[in-house]
Amino acid sequence: MLSKRVLVLISCLAGVAGLGVSSIGAAPARAETAAPSSAPAELEELRLAAGQGDATAQFDLGVMYANGQGVARNDDEAARYYRLAADQGHASAQLYLGWMYANGRGVPQSDGEAVRYFRLAADQGHAYAQFDLGTMYAEGIGVPQNDGEAVRYFRLAADQGDVDAQIAVSQAYANGIGVVQNDAEAARYTRLAADRGDAEAQHDLGWMYAEGIGVARDDGEAVRYYQLSAGQGHGWSQYQLGMMYTDGRGVAQNDSEAARYFRLAAEQRLADAQGKLARMYAEGRGVAQDDGEAYFWLSLAASKRPDYTDDRDLAESRLNSAEIAEVQARVAAWKAKK
Repeated sequence: MLSKRVLVLISCLAGVAGLGVSSIGAAPARAETAAPSSAPAELEELRLAAGQGDATAQFDLGVMYANGQGVARNDDEAARYYRLAADQGHASAQLYLGWMYANGRGVPQSDGEAVRYFRLAADQGHAYAQFDLGTMYAEGIGVPQNDGEAVRYFRLAADQGDVDAQIAVSQAYANGIGVVQNDAEAARYTRLAADRGDAEAQHDLGWMYAEGIGVARDDGEAVRYYQLSAGQGHGWSQYQLGMMYTDGRGVAQNDSEAARYFRLAAEQRLADAQGKLARMYAEGRGVAQDDGEAYFWLSLAASKRPDYTDDRDLAESRLNSAEIAEVQARVAAWKAKK
């Protein structure tokens, strides 16, 4: 199955894309325009230009007031300057004012006004605004819920290179939400995001190659994308690489490499990886045989997955009371770190 980032457009888009309506006010994390220097002389020049109707200066002052950069943070002033620039057609100001309305910062909270300003910016081709307007349609916030419109706006942003939008479109095609289900299109948009370095998309594309979904099955390509993702610390890709090395799929069979990747994933608290690593310790495959290590990892796995309980109990039966106590102390210390 696809990674935990699977998108269900109707109900949980925000959790996948990391930019739901409830957090849209944190917009500067996706901002593409930095505020200018906040030195006093330059600040006065900026105020003068803004007062003379310079939309870029108005927008920059809005950013500074929103962030408290060079001036005391003031959402009312931020919204005022954004509005001045937005009313002159400044697309980023329209987007940011939409964020302010979505979160009630400096203006009364209004989903309808948020949609209006997102649409103004989206119609000028602003990718972030297109993505956020798609979010509003997906969740039915400020507009009637409409998966088709959601995907239309996501696609506009995706085709401009917005990774969140590319993933949203790929999952829409994978699940047949707002579009006709199409694995090939899902793979195409997943590849766009993967090739821009998104670890989740790299994992998903690796899985698609491994299973032959939307692409011709190719274990070598599966391994390549899993490696790209695993190199960024993606736990499930590390686990999948462990499986590929265990089975010799796309790589030469290698228990030592399998154990290494299972350990990386196990240390990220993935129960399946902990169970696999424990088995390798129990059997001495790729690592020195060690019943204590097997018991340790199975104890962690069983704390999340009851189906590992029998294996844990079997590993425990191979240890004496002192060894059991030592491992249990390690398990307690591990859990306390979280």
